[in-house]
Amino acid sequence: MRRAALCLALSFLCAGCDEMVRQPKAPAYGRSDLFANGAAMQTAPSGTVSRDQAAFEAALTARPPMTSALLQRGRERYGIYCAPCHGLDGAGQGIIPARGFPRPPDLRSDPVRALSSGQLVQVIGDGYGVMYAYGDRVPPADRWAIAAYIRALQLAAAAPAATLSDADRAHLEDAHGG
Repeated sequence: MRRAALCLALSFLCAGCDEMVRQPKAPAYGRSDLFANGAAMQTAPSGTVSRDQAAFEAALTARPPMTSALLQRGRERYGIYCAPCHGLDGAGQGIIPARGFPRPPDLRSDPVRALSSGQLVQVIGDGYGVMYAYGDRVPPADRWAIAAYIRALQLAAAAPAATLSDADRAHLEDAHGG
């Protein structure tokens, strides 16, 4: 009984402790007397590193092993982020250039083939030319998956028809009217 009364008294005392709700604060771009420069929002001190930065950089440099799951993920992510401009086959004839935007390079071309997978990952993150940077939208693991799928597109485009089975060759000829 005594413990219940004490808890009840403490809860009434804490009811008036809403100072966190009514504390003074400054808008992000407003003025503040707290800092010498008078600005409320401050830049991080030089040398500041995000707590996730090391893991993020490790994911960018650690190439995952080639697996079917990686290619499936790459195909999915490619279809979302890359196909609108580069097209489903990587030829650079997606819906965006069809509407008047600059045509991106053919991902199956020799200059793109000459890039390392790490360079493809970097281009996906940082952009290149008029290509938008996807670093804030595509995490490192998905960048590697997209790069792997681009390699698969390159291999598929360069594969001689003689290496296909008869059924696949017939399907290809039917699809292209040949």
